[in-house]
Amino acid sequence: MEKNDNRLHIAIFPWLAYGHVKPFFELSKFLAQKGHKISFISTPKNLQRLPKHPHIDFVSFPLPHVDGLPQGTESTSELPIHKVPFLKKAYDKLVPSLTQFLNESTDIKWIVHDFLCHWAPRVATEHGVNSVFFCITTATSLAFFGPPSELLGGSRQRPENFTVVPEWFDFESDVAYKLFEIKGHWECMDEDATDVQRLAETIQCCDIVVSRTSPEFESDSLNLLRKLYGKPVLPIGFLPISPQDLHSVSGDERWGTLSQWLDSKEENSVLYIAFGTEVSLTQDLMHELAHGIEKSGLPFIWVIKDRPLVEGQLGSEIIPPGFETRVAGRGLVWRGWAPQLSILAHSSVGGFLTHCGWISVIEALGFGKPLVLFAGASADLGLISRLLHGNRVGLEVPRNEETGSFTSESVSEVIRQVVVGEDAKSVRINARAAKETFGDVDMNNKWLEDFNMCLETWLPTPGPV
Repeated sequence: MEKNDNRLHIAIFPWLAYGHVKPFFELSKFLAQKGHKISFISTPKNLQRLPKHPHIDFVSFPLPHVDGLPQGTESTSELPIHKVPFLKKAYDKLVPSLTQFLNESTDIKWIVHDFLCHWAPRVATEHGVNSVFFCITTATSLAFFGPPSELLGGSRQRPENFTVVPEWFDFESDVAYKLFEIKGHWECMDEDATDVQRLAETIQCCDIVVSRTSPEFESDSLNLLRKLYGKPVLPIGFLPISPQDLHSVSGDERWGTLSQWLDSKEENSVLYIAFGTEVSLTQDLMHELAHGIEKSGLPFIWVIKDRPLVEGQLGSEIIPPGFETRVAGRGLVWRGWAPQLSILAHSSVGGFLTHCGWISVIEALGFGKPLVLFAGASADLGLISRLLHGNRVGLEVPRNEETGSFTSESVSEVIRQVVVGEDAKSVRINARAAKETFGDVDMNNKWLEDFNMCLETWLPTPGPV
């Protein structure tokens, strides 16, 4: 921890999803290391998942109950997508808790918050606290949704309107939703306060916007956001994993088993497959995907989470009967948690079939691994997939625009192209080159240092007298 004469008390307040909590915690660790006092706010179960840190205080807000939310639920990973709106309603009931906390903690100078708590910057302003909206995904995804005026009263009022590149993009891009993707995300929005409304109010009321990206990767989108928002928009880098984090699983028995299996394979020959903590497919689509993986003929590790495909249908039926017997020796199906970083870092892994979650993408490109892009139908996963396909660090699996269906043959073809195909050799070269941007801790810390300096030297514009 550095000695800091400009020491600030900073509150950190993420949305109730592990894909949000984790980057917020990584940012907290950096700010704590700079000498600031950090209060990390979340619900009890989410805080229990985080490792203790000597310079971060955990502040627990019990989550109020709302009808429709299963008792004891505190995270999106515990819910089917159509019940996520009830979690948002419960989250909105934390306004009194945040108000009380800011009343009692009179030395807080900043709150770093998510967009789903659109009320947080307003509450902060009422208490003389400055606010930062931390976007845990790409600047391009933010730019796709446009300025608050477009979000609140623009022409895009139906899912179909989000399937074309926005007219305000001032650079070449193919980033837009497929219809099945935006319809899938529509299901997890709260009708009383849609994600579009939440994002607009957050951007309007916050002082600074930061994105988990860098100008080396998204300079055009960052510049566009500054024009659209008329306020500071800063990159904070990719928050890459340090070598210490990578080696923390070296003594884990599960990693020992996986490591031995990977050691037996040739360099850059293995496909790693994982869909994060929350993406679910129907059984039919999972079976089609499995047949495509099998047809590719390549060695693979497939990590399957122990969560329902849909409500009431358990994971034992995720893969086709006899699949594991047919691929024995060549393929390894791994149920439950797996040390993703260590797997991606292994020299035998030559590609990653991913749902396009930004955390997973950053980890993979941080090790220079090319991507087989199979976007989940929620959040901005489809937008990320288009961005990465356009940057030629991965290839998308072709899918029906309206239904999301695909064929095992197309899955097999894209897998083979990305890992061993001559036509996609440039994708592997580009992915290896991306390691210098996504995985360089010192370069990424430069953007964190700039953000820290902004917090320490901030002079807010005086309001009306």
